[in-house]
Formats: sequence, structure tokens, C-alpha cells
Amino acid sequence: MKTRYIPHILCGAAMAISFASCKKDFLEIEPTDKIAETVVLTDSVVFEAFVVNRYIGARLQDKEGDGTDPGFGRAFEYSMWSSITDESIYNNDDNTWTIQRGLLAPENLGMAGTIWPRSYRSIRECNFALNGIDGLTMSAERKNRLRAELRFIRAFRYQDLIRNYGGVVLMGDKVYSLADNLQDEALFKRATLKESMDYVLAELDAAAAGLPVDNGGSYPLGRATRGAALALKSRLQLYAASPLYATGTWEAAATAAQAVMSLNKYSIAQDGYAKLFQSTSNTEVIFARLYTRNAGHVHLEIANGPNSYGGWGGNLPLQNLVDDYRMNNGKTITDGTSGFDPANPYLNRDPRFYATVSYNGSTYRGATIETFIPGGKDSKDGPDNWNTSKTGYYLKKFMNDAYPLQNPWGNAGFQPWNYFRYAEVLLNFAEAANEAYGPDVVPAGSTLSARLALNLVRARAGVNMPAVAAGLSKDAFREIVWYERRVELAFEEHRFYDVRRWKIADVTENRPANGVTITKTGNTFTYATKVALDGRRFEAKHYWLPIPRAEIQASGNRLQQNTGY
Repeated sequence: MKTRYIPHILCGAAMAISFASCKKDFLEIEPTDKIAETVVLTDSVVFEAFVVNRYIGARLQDKEGDGTDPGFGRAFEYSMWSSITDESIYNNDDNTWTIQRGLLAPENLGMAGTIWPRSYRSIRECNFALNGIDGLTMSAERKNRLRAELRFIRAFRYQDLIRNYGGVVLMGDKVYSLADNLQDEALFKRATLKESMDYVLAELDAAAAGLPVDNGGSYPLGRATRGAALALKSRLQLYAASPLYATGTWEAAATAAQAVMSLNKYSIAQDGYAKLFQSTSNTEVIFARLYTRNAGHVHLEIANGPNSYGGWGGNLPLQNLVDDYRMNNGKTITDGTSGFDPANPYLNRDPRFYATVSYNGSTYRGATIETFIPGGKDSKDGPDNWNTSKTGYYLKKFMNDAYPLQNPWGNAGFQPWNYFRYAEVLLNFAEAANEAYGPDVVPAGSTLSARLALNLVRARAGVNMPAVAAGLSKDAFREIVWYERRVELAFEEHRFYDVRRWKIADVTENRPANGVTITKTGNTFTYATKVALDGRRFEAKHYWLPIPRAEIQASGNRLQQNTGY
């Protein structure tokens, strides 16, 4: 049988079901490692299992889904999404340096190469289930819940497509087959950015209407709720209003955030910023990926830990990020009245800095980080020096010191990944309400102004950054919103998209990827900025990713490539 490349718009073979791609020739043997399509569409228990498994996707690239299949976004992998931004670099490349250096091409998308194929594969799987649900024997209530979940999952996949590629191919509810590859021109026609965004926003309205406010005892926490659908809508409405998209309004974005806030279900967790990322047992988590001992992911502690402890360095915070953390009085380190001391640069910074970055002199597992030279145990002079940080910093956020760092296999890596948390929603509202009304106006239907919403995030117990005072201009308040998103949401896959939607990536992503060299002389440290990864570059075309060349070719060149590639 002649084989040919199948565009991922048509691919839908998943772990729970076998789709035939060619006729049986001479072996009439049913596979034993897959469940037949007919079983999925006739057995309600198997069908629901199929739906639940759509929260995860297929592993399509090396080092994806280490120990389990990937979910939405990049989440906890060896190289995190932060390492293609000005938050961090990945110590040993792992398909990130191509993107950092502006060498993206349709033939080589580095670690970003799986978004298109995995998203369309999942969309087809959701369409398959939506087309088959009516024939199943189950209650109308259960069917409505599963329909809403499928529409939410499908919308999440479209979100990933839109925010990476712009206007995308909208599949509707159709389950495309190989025959459509040659016959249906609509299969390769990209909708406009506005059409794409409007479609997904409408889908999220429908999903929210069918999802419960709370997951009951029969539904795990990792399944979607109304809050999850509304939080995704809030994010997308914010994107739609932003300069790169310009397809929506700031008023609509503020209203979308208010819909989540009006549920009165979520609040800022008050047990500390660091603890927020260790479990879902707090009031802030809206929707998260959960991991168990039977489905572990990357063992974060060894993957990102300092070299003297046997760690591999991993995702290394950049000096670019460190310099952006303000002093705990709210002032920038470049403000001459801030109290910043270049000879003691880590003193009196925003408390979120200490929960995010391990730095020279910080406490780690009962000892002290030493990135200084000569002789620092976590520098190139220490053991396992091939894993030494290139930036002079190590990642602290998400890490759980109670988990073993050495030989952690099966005994670590169980932190949840937060897809949505309430702080993001408040910051969405603060940004949108400021742009629409200014920082101190309380929009109709709300009890908060942009400034008051932002101050709720800053007032978190253990953070307690000074409240932003009334009377700021819209422009001045915008800078504070951008700062809050920079530090509050660091390493949570927001920075890559924020600097693009604000259209400032041509500035932030063209700055050198800086680190620090710390030299110890006696009891004195001196600090010198260095380039940790050379050649960092961003061009205008990089505001969107290129569609993989293989997908363009599989469409017979009917699929339009993004400009510049």
C-alpha cells in the first residue's frame, strides 16, 4: 500500500480508539491494544473515559510527556515555555535555543513544533465524540455535561492555535476523513483572526452554560467547570482587545473577567505565594492538571536543581527577569530613592522574587546556594559542573523541597499545573478595566475598580506589596499591570503571549539573554552582568509561529503560511 503524509487536520487516532486509515488487505485481525470505534459509541462508560482522556494529548516530540502524556500547553516538561521568553533559558538547549535566537522556520519550530498537530488531532477527537453522543444510552443530564466538556476542550485547543498562529482553520463539528483531503477546499481555508476568536468565544459561552459550578464527588478536580470555561473566555477576550489582535474591546474583556469574579467561588489564597503551587487545596485554583504517583511527570527537583545537589540546572531564570523585580517598597531598582544596593542586590525585593528564583546566598534544602567564583559549590567550580547554571540563578518556583532530588523516580513530581487561577482573572480585569475606563472607575456590575482588583493580588499574605494609590493615569497604571503580570505569573506560560499581544516583543525579546557573574574576594561579592546565551533575536514575523512545512505540503500548498516564513 502506498503511504503518504496525512495532514494533522485529518488525524484522530487516539489512545482509546482506532481509526482505520486504509482498507484491510489480507489480514482480518482486530488490534488488541486499541478499543474499536463501535465500542466507544455504544458503551457509555467507555465513551466517558474517552472524553476524560481528551484532557491530555498524544506525545509527538522527544522529551514531551515524560512519564505521562502532555496536557494543554507545555506545562511541566524539561524545557518549559518560559525558556523561549525573557524569563529563562534552558541549560542544555532542548530545542529552545533555535527560538531564542530567532531561527524559527517552518521546517524547524524547535520545542514549539507540536502545537498545530496535537491541537487538530484533539479537535477531531472532540468532533468524533460530539457526533456520536446522541446514540448512547445515558441520561440527558450526563450527555449535556459531556457535551459541554468536549466543547470546552475543543475551545482550549483552538485557543492554543489562535494565540500561536493567528487565524486558523475552523473545523466546525465535522469529522473529516481522508477522502476530504482532496475534495473539501474548506479544509485548508484559514478563517480571519476575528472569525476564529468569535467562534471560540461562542463555544465557551455554550460550554459554560452546560458545566457545573463545582465538580461533584463523581467528577475529579481535573475536569472542567463553569469557572474554567469563563476563565478561558476572560483570557481570550483580553487577547482580542490587545494591540496584536484588535478584534475585540476592552469593555468586553472587563465584562468577561467579571463573569468569573461574580461566581463568588474563588479568592486569592492567603497561605503564601510559594505554597500556591504545591496543591489544589486552596481558594485560588480554577482549573489544573493533576498528577499522581501512577502518572508522574518531569521530576522538577532534579531537572531544575543546582549542580552541587545533583540537579541538572534546567530552566534558568535570566537577569532580565531578576532586574524587573521591584523593591518591596514598590519602586524599581533604577529609581534612585528605592534603596536598591548594587553591592547587595537581592535585599528587600518583591517577596515573590524569593519564591521564584534561587540566587547566591539564598537558602536551599537547609544549605546555602553558592553561585560565586572561585569555589562556589553551585558554580562551574562545583561538582557536576556540566549542569552549572549559565545565568547564575536556578528555578525555585514550583519546587517542593520535601521531594527527593536524587533518585526521585516515582517519588516526586506531583505538583499540579495551574491552567487558570484567580490572580490571572483579577489581572485580566485590572488591565481591561484600566484600558476601558481608567484605574479608579468601578464598571457597571462590578464592586471593584482596576486598581482595587490589582491590589487584591498585591495584598496576598506573605507578599504584601504596597497598595497602588488612587489617582494614577491610565498609562502609569498600565505599567504596573504589566509588572504584576511579569512577576505574579512568571513561569506560568503567560509572558510569551503577553509581550506579543502588547506588541512589545520586538523590544523585550531583542534584549540579550543576560545572567550574572559573581566574584568573591574575601568576604566581598562583586556582580557583573554577562550574556548567558548569545544571539538572541526577534523579528516582526515572530509575532506568530510558522505553520509546519509538512502541513503546508500535505495540503497541496492550499494552506496559507504566516507572513514572513
